[in-house]
Amino acid sequence: MSRLVFWIALAVLIFFAVRAKLRAAVRNQQMHVPPQGRPAAAPPAAIEDMTSCAHCGLHFPVSEAVRADGRDYCSPAHVPPVAH
Repeated sequence: MSRLVFWIALAVLIFFAVRAKLRAAVRNQQMHVPPQGRPAAAPPAAIEDMTSCAHCGLHFPVSEAVRADGRDYCSPAHVPPVAH
């Protein structure tokens, strides 16, 4: 009799373990699928060249650079004043 109870308990435990794994797999799959009616996220933009500020050394995209005297700066505040 105790063997029968053991095998039934083992079968129930295996059933619940498999069911939990399947539910987790379904949840994980649903998280990666974009919802219907919404377009997928746009692909990332092209990689842009980086430069560093001549004053503080901060690296930033070239498109955001402030150019003065042939050098790149991260903001107008870092551009040295012009000597007259």
